[in-house]
Amino acid sequence: MLSYATLFLAAVLVNNFVLTRFLGLCIFFGVSGSFAASVGMGVAVTSVMVAASLLGGMVYFFVLLPLKLTFFTTICFVLIIASTVQMLDVIARRFVPTLHAMWGIYLMLIATNCIVLSVPLINVENKFNLAQSLVHAFGAGIGFWLALVLMASIRERVKNSEIPKPFEGLGIAFVIAGLLSLAFLGFSGMISA
Repeated sequence: MLSYATLFLAAVLVNNFVLTRFLGLCIFFGVSGSFAASVGMGVAVTSVMVAASLLGGMVYFFVLLPLKLTFFTTICFVLIIASTVQMLDVIARRFVPTLHAMWGIYLMLIATNCIVLSVPLINVENKFNLAQSLVHAFGAGIGFWLALVLMASIRERVKNSEIPKPFEGLGIAFVIAGLLSLAFLGFSGMISA
């Protein structure tokens, strides 16, 4: 049980995909202007990562590996992710149209986001079993959600502040992201995973 907790905390803090590995930045900068959209997008990305890790792991271990077709891994994972995002789009449009409108184009960008593809690939590369894959994917999703919510909170606060003209807009967002990244770098070495 301790190894699962370590794997989870390592994915959330030490190896945070956004702030230490610099993956998923298009959604990170695009959606973090609104706190409400950030919370919803964090949940959406986490759901897609967990589903992709579950389905991808099953396809890899029960189909690709026994048939010696592991060279199709990336293609299969991309198809699984695209299908999952499409289902999420249909469900959000039907049942939560305001959240769907807030996400805008960024919802479809989940399908091509490097963070969503990298998690299942890292799970396979590290030879994680299905339970480890789910814990790692959930931890990576929570880490993405945490980074997104922190960024959105700070950016909303900065909107009401006077900042120098050259830093307005995306400039201050990059400064904030750099400072958050430095803060998360402080977790490195605490957990080995």
